[in-house]
Amino acid sequence: MEKLASGVGKASLLALSMMSLLVMDGVSAFAQDAPAKQVFGNISLPSTGPSASYGSYAKGCQSGAVALPTEGQGFQAMRLSRNRRWGQPQMISFIERFAQDAQKIGWPGLLIGDISQPRGGPMLTGHASHQIGLDADIWWRQMPNQIMSAEQRESTPFISMLDKSKFLTVDDRKWSPLNAKLVMMAASYPQVERVFVNPAIKQKLCQTWTGDRTFMGKIRPIYGHDEHFHVRLECPPGAPNCKPQAPVGAGDGCDKSLAWWFTKEPWATPKKDPNAKPPKPPRPMMVSDLPKACAAIAAAPAAGRASNAAQNSYAPSQAEQIVPQASGSGGPMPPADVPRPSSRPSSN
Repeated sequence: MEKLASGVGKASLLALSMMSLLVMDGVSAFAQDAPAKQVFGNISLPSTGPSASYGSYAKGCQSGAVALPTEGQGFQAMRLSRNRRWGQPQMISFIERFAQDAQKIGWPGLLIGDISQPRGGPMLTGHASHQIGLDADIWWRQMPNQIMSAEQRESTPFISMLDKSKFLTVDDRKWSPLNAKLVMMAASYPQVERVFVNPAIKQKLCQTWTGDRTFMGKIRPIYGHDEHFHVRLECPPGAPNCKPQAPVGAGDGCDKSLAWWFTKEPWATPKKDPNAKPPKPPRPMMVSDLPKACAAIAAAPAAGRASNAAQNSYAPSQAEQIVPQASGSGGPMPPADVPRPSSRPSSN
């Protein structure tokens, strides 16, 4: 056993044991609990059953997820080996529509990064959110004319919009009015609740955007996000198990909450007490910490690839039509602003 542990690694052994429990004992396997990221991060296919989001964006799971096709009109999926291109049907439909609309303004095509795992939940690496199939990362790099190979989708580097020689400054050699049009279009869809960007990009938009600012408030500054922007859809109507965020506030967000990011506070290294005992490792999120339905979703039978692919034909109902909202069109206005950040956010 010692040789096996040294060869495979403790984390891998734990993942294998968790998956064995799932196969042998179904839902009761979670009686002794397990780290949620080990369970959900090692499931390769979605569950059977209706599509639904459970819990919140950073603490939940999803059932009946569908996969974004590897490519379509105006988009290509990236980093396929991660197996994170699964989302709720509303998200897949949104991406397909947004990709076509983006081409109409001159954007060559979208490169789509992570959406969610097959059954959502916490990931082995990376995001704290993206857990309920309603988040998607879209690269700032434009899609090439040709269909990329799987190898190219793994190796193609990101492009940062920042000038790394300066503090929180957009690189004007890379940023253009077309980038601004793209992210402002993303924010204009009524189903989009938030669009996360780097604080420098938010500031650039605040300083230079001369068009309609109705949906500027949806664009939120956050750490990172200089190589991609993050689109978050609202909980779908009639989804009682999906926990929404506090609403985004009124106004364009070009205020003190943005100015805070350009002070020392967000970037300061936490002070350490030299006499304090070493902190205990943070407790991992366990399956029992997620909504109760998530244990059953993790242990549910897998949907076949063929049947799941057929679900990609999802078409939104009239109430869910996702078209950009023009100013004065009667679309939802962003309500009361989120409070000024008082602590360092851990992730998006």
